[in-house]
Amino acid sequence: MRRRVLVAISSALIATQAVGAAPPGYFEFTTGAVLETGDTWISAGKRYRLYGLQSCLRGTSYTNASGHKRDCGEASIAVLAAFVKDTGPVCAPIVGRTDLTFAVCYALVGGQRLDLAMMMISEGYGFASLDDTGVPIYPAYAVAEQIAREARRGLWQFKDVQHPAILLSRAARKPGVLP
Repeated sequence: MRRRVLVAISSALIATQAVGAAPPGYFEFTTGAVLETGDTWISAGKRYRLYGLQSCLRGTSYTNASGHKRDCGEASIAVLAAFVKDTGPVCAPIVGRTDLTFAVCYALVGGQRLDLAMMMISEGYGFASLDDTGVPIYPAYAVAEQIAREARRGLWQFKDVQHPAILLSRAARKPGVLP
């Protein structure tokens, strides 16, 4: 619940800030960051993850239109890298642990602020994160995911793409098995 309140507050702050440099408390998500996955990166020695976003898992695959197997996680990373390069988003830390800080990020596109996680999900290269009970962390992301799925955007155009939550759930039920 605390996380949802923090996201709501962060979203409100994004909407009220003047366009320009990163607002106080925000940092730039630079192209110099090292992307670990399509939702996690390291910058200036600190590890970050986009709050509410689950990228495709590295090492899992989908079959493209030509019949070739491709790494699903690499596809998510490539799209995140392109969004970062093209839009220069800024981020705000919202929940931190010793080893990881969750952040919300936005980019200015056509004079509008767009949520980076929402961009990933809407384009079909990211998924709504679920909590331990299977409920979406941020319901708006789940709605965007369903719309992308129905429109067959991004990875959803491939019939064998599996939602990472399904794979992670299966792995959790089988100790020692990683997807």
